[in-house]
Amino acid sequence: MELEARVRQMLDAGDPAGAATETLRAVGPPALRYIRSLLRDEDDARDAFSVFSEAVWRGLPDFRGASSLRTWAFRIAHRASSRVRDEAWRQHRERLATTQASRLAEEIHSTVPRLERQRAGLERLRATLGDDDRSLLALRVDQGLSWAEIAEVLSGDETPLDANTVTKRFERLKERLARLARKEGLLE
Repeated sequence: MELEARVRQMLDAGDPAGAATETLRAVGPPALRYIRSLLRDEDDARDAFSVFSEAVWRGLPDFRGASSLRTWAFRIAHRASSRVRDEAWRQHRERLATTQASRLAEEIHSTVPRLERQRAGLERLRATLGDDDRSLLALRVDQGLSWAEIAEVLSGDETPLDANTVTKRFERLKERLARLARKEGLLE
C-alpha cells in the first residue's frame, strides 16, 4: 500500500500517532537531508528537524491532501529551516519538550547515515548560493521534486509561484553554476 493511502487509513481509523510515525519514518530521512543541505550546520539541522517533526506530528491530522504528503512535508521542512535561520530563533534557542515526536525525530536523525561530503569543489559552489537558490537546487537535484511541487514548497503565503517561474529560475541557476564550475576548473 502506498504511503499516502496507509497514512489516510490510519487517520480515518483514529490513529494519528501511528499516521505521524509512518509519515516521519518515510519522509523524515529525505527531509533531514534537505534541511542539512539548507542549513549546513549540524546543530541547526538538528533543531530544524525537531521543529519539522513536531509540526508534522501536530499538523498531520489536519492534512487534507491538497498536495501530496511528500510536498506537504517538504514545505514544512522548508519553513522549519527558515525558522531556525531566523535570528530571533537563535537568540531564544529553546529546546522543545521531549515528546514522542521529538524522540522519533532523534531516532531518525541518529539512524540516517551522515551523507558523504560531495567533492570539495561542488560544496564550495553550493556555499556561494543564496538560501533560495540552495533550496531550489536541493529540492530538484537532491530530492527529485517536480516543478509544481517545488513551486508549492517555495511559495510564500502572499506570493505563490508557478512551475514555469521555478523552471526558469533553475535554468538561470544551472547556467550560473556552470560558469562558476568552469572558472574553478571543475568542468573541462
